[in-house]
Amino acid sequence: MKHVSILYLLLPLLLFANGTTVEQLFSVQTLKVQKELSFHSKKNYGYVVADEARVYSIAPRFGGFVEKIYADKIYTYVKKGTPLVSVYSPEVYKAKEEYINSYNYTKKRASTNNGMLHSAKLKLELLGVSQKEIKELLSTKKVSKNTTIYAPVSGYIFKKNITHGSAFNAKNELYEIVNLDEVWVETKVFEDDIAWLKNTDDFSISVKSSTKTYKASSKLLYPELNPKDATLTLRLRVKNSEKELFPGMYANVISQDKKQEYLTLPTNAVMRKDGKYYVFVVGEYEGEYDPLEVSVKPLNSHKYIITDGLNAGDEVVANALFMMDSDAQINGLY
Repeated sequence: MKHVSILYLLLPLLLFANGTTVEQLFSVQTLKVQKELSFHSKKNYGYVVADEARVYSIAPRFGGFVEKIYADKIYTYVKKGTPLVSVYSPEVYKAKEEYINSYNYTKKRASTNNGMLHSAKLKLELLGVSQKEIKELLSTKKVSKNTTIYAPVSGYIFKKNITHGSAFNAKNELYEIVNLDEVWVETKVFEDDIAWLKNTDDFSISVKSSTKTYKASSKLLYPELNPKDATLTLRLRVKNSEKELFPGMYANVISQDKKQEYLTLPTNAVMRKDGKYYVFVVGEYEGEYDPLEVSVKPLNSHKYIITDGLNAGDEVVANALFMMDSDAQINGLY
């Protein structure tokens, strides 16, 4: 194998060095290929999106008219059980009267057959009247013309489709409430990363607006490839108890595989040329260094994993660029 002589490389420097000794110029630092127990990490970019299972549509099963709006601003945070709006519905009003009439009839007759009363109550429940209002109705024996719709869950109002005095039909969406106690982070990954993701369960997520690092509790790779950019979507579930993550936020996603033993070298010890990677191995004689093609892949921003070409304990030059020689390149040595 051809080799590079350190004397040949440094001879021009000797001619122009002022007060520099040969011993100083010949001081080439080397290091040994090491086995290292570490993890392999990758960085991707993604966005925070709402968990579809935590999006609630407030769409009454009856038609009516808006009487009073309590939650009147979009993006307001409401707690579960908070009144959203008071409405008048002829259908619900009639069902309330039927329930009270059934109760009075059953009580007057001292009947043990409560089938009619049960059916009247069930009708109110199926219409979506709250248990709180049904109990109040039975307690006061007074039929209120208005019915209150309460928040079924805590969350932010993302949609509000009513105004004071507006009419609505059954199934019309009045509000959309989004619970952000848990969110998704969706990131794009390449097809080549599918095998990598099978052995990866550690995901660290960060956003610009917070110093906190979030951990994903589960992952799901969507089984659909985007043909435009040849990527798949990876979905990560993230707990958001402090409500610092909001849909649309830009996120950094660092993934790590399980710790493994790798052969590693610092990135400075490896030189890339014409799409190939080289190191300079300590030669047979002092001051000689042989260029050697190796196969590598990044471990992190500071180190390469050596996948082929070297063994543990092999000694190489610590700074490969230092060994570059224009004449050697011309002659095709590396």
